Amino acid sequence: MMISTRGRYALRIIIDLAEQQTSENIRLKDISERQCISLKYMESIMALLVKNKIVEGFHGKGGGYRLTRKPSEYKVGEILRLTEGSLSPVSCLECSGDSECPRKEDCKTLPIWLHLDKLINNYLDSISIGDLIRVNEGMWI
Repeated sequence: MMISTRGRYALRIIIDLAEQQTSENIRLKDISERQCISLKYMESIMALLVKNKIVEGFHGKGGGYRLTRKPSEYKVGEILRLTEGSLSPVSCLECSGDSECPRKEDCKTLPIWLHLDKLINNYLDSISIGDLIRVNEGMWI
């Protein structure tokens, strides 16, 4: 499993919004400048985040973005699953229903992959955006 640029940038955007959180909306241009991410790429990420109610977007004068929840209520795993799809370490764990892996019953390595998948998801779901902000302030989670 490798986290894409889209997933990494989504986390950076959410952290930026959390750090800049005020009563005013935060302009995409300002986030783009602070994070060195192109506006065009950020627009596609923001559309996904707005659609899934991770952030709110407002148009017009005073427009911009803001979080819909407290930073401590966003889990890293939630954001990465949204942007990446599956976080499974192997493709056979992504199979379901009619497309189950034909080797499932005889696979000697399946327990390893199931355990690794559980570890990855539990770890990423144990870290909030609030935790990452504190890490950046010099404290470890």
